[in-house]
Amino acid sequence: MSIYEPLESNDASRRVLQLRSPVTMEVTGELVCANTDDVRHAVNKARAAQKSWGAMSVQARAEIVRKAQEIVLKRQDDIIDRVVSETGKSRTDAFSMEVFSSLDSICYYSKNAEKFLKPEKAKAHGVMGLAKKVTVTYRPLGVVGIITPWNGPFILAVNPTVQALLAGNAVVIKGSEVTPYSTQLAEEIFAEAGVPDGVVQVLLGDGQTGADLCESGVDKISFTGSVNTGRKVAESCGRQLIPCTLELGGKDAMVVCADADLDRAAQGAVVGSCMNTGHYCCGTERIYVVEEVFDEFVAKCVEQTKDLKQGSELGFDEDVGAVFWDRQMQIIENHVQDALAKGATVHCGGERNADLNGLYFKPTVMTDVNHDMAIMRDETFGPILCIQKVRNEEEAIKLANDSDYGLSGNVWSQNKDKAFQLAMQMDTGSVSINDMSVTYGIPAAPFGGVKSSGVGRVNGKQGVRGYTKIVPVITEKRGGPMQNAYPNSVKRAEGMRKFTNFLWSGPIGRWFS
Repeated sequence: MSIYEPLESNDASRRVLQLRSPVTMEVTGELVCANTDDVRHAVNKARAAQKSWGAMSVQARAEIVRKAQEIVLKRQDDIIDRVVSETGKSRTDAFSMEVFSSLDSICYYSKNAEKFLKPEKAKAHGVMGLAKKVTVTYRPLGVVGIITPWNGPFILAVNPTVQALLAGNAVVIKGSEVTPYSTQLAEEIFAEAGVPDGVVQVLLGDGQTGADLCESGVDKISFTGSVNTGRKVAESCGRQLIPCTLELGGKDAMVVCADADLDRAAQGAVVGSCMNTGHYCCGTERIYVVEEVFDEFVAKCVEQTKDLKQGSELGFDEDVGAVFWDRQMQIIENHVQDALAKGATVHCGGERNADLNGLYFKPTVMTDVNHDMAIMRDETFGPILCIQKVRNEEEAIKLANDSDYGLSGNVWSQNKDKAFQLAMQMDTGSVSINDMSVTYGIPAAPFGGVKSSGVGRVNGKQGVRGYTKIVPVITEKRGGPMQNAYPNSVKRAEGMRKFTNFLWSGPIGRWFS
């Protein structure tokens, strides 16, 4: 029984999927997937709507986008209900990840976009500085395609959309077929805020719909999802010579030093591994603990993990929700079984929660794990703490970097200088010290990965500017006849040669240039 299953359709061009709740596995509705013509129509509509939207001042756009805050606040319970109905995540995770983070994103970018996008003066160096003035401007790209995953179906639509909108673009979003109606909320809320018709549109569909969006003539793709799909997106964008940002998941490592605050570190390990049912790209998936404190650390993790509560009937008291997708449940179970077959030890959990009807996997603590196991190499995306004993911090860093992924990571030590030096040795896109990975939740911090974790950076000033064409404008200061106007002559060439030698062969010229 799958979360979504293909159904017969009277229109061969429109794929229809039956949807089920991961909490009860009951049928919750149907999804009619947008076809190629639907995608093309949406992009054309966005292209027309963007002209007037892009012509507005950043301040005027920000005033409209800021109204979305009020609507999210007003509809926060509706947002939580819809997200929980499609994902099965705990209500607390839905509130903190989807509602609070969306409000924070809208607030931050609405306040700062005008500053980020204001034309900047850039000093031309040397002799050029005497004659030229440089102004760097930031212009909208046009229409941006945003493809979002199922683990954060509302926030991962809202956050990039806010940035692209404030930069003056129209946006066409394709949400996951696992959580389509949670993503559709983004279109509803921005429309209610006063964003003009056609400037924000959400397409309901599957992977083919996403592929059609990539080929629809948009000016950029922002993609969050799997490595395999990300490669296809990159190939499409590369062939069309359009930019893309790719956030492709991770296998984040946690390094626990002998001088760490073990109570806080254990809390960080449990939350970092189990938040959002472990469906978190920056979730902690590998924990390396120096041998002096290994047993004590494991005991603290087990004590906390075994008491975590599951079941949607608990409301805001639920700690760890359902697995959002039956295919992800299969991956989680396969990884656990592979690890057990190769000698891993389960201290708690390690199996489905038989007391609940839906897709619930018990929060799990495992030791005796190593890099021969899939659970330490491949993205598990589940509520599992995998803890490996290491001799020292040097071995921990070596193992942390022994991965195809490099999205984020964290280091735990009460010596913050040492922790910072260890963080600088981790081959990742970001690192947190004495905290679970929080980079994506801090709008000012550029976010992205290395290796198979992605290409490009989102968020912060860099993220907003990534939705623009950076156009320098050069203005002549002096006026009068051009210095390099035709005709050429031997005399002019000799004069240029003397000036060149003056600039770069003597101390006065080198200082000036």
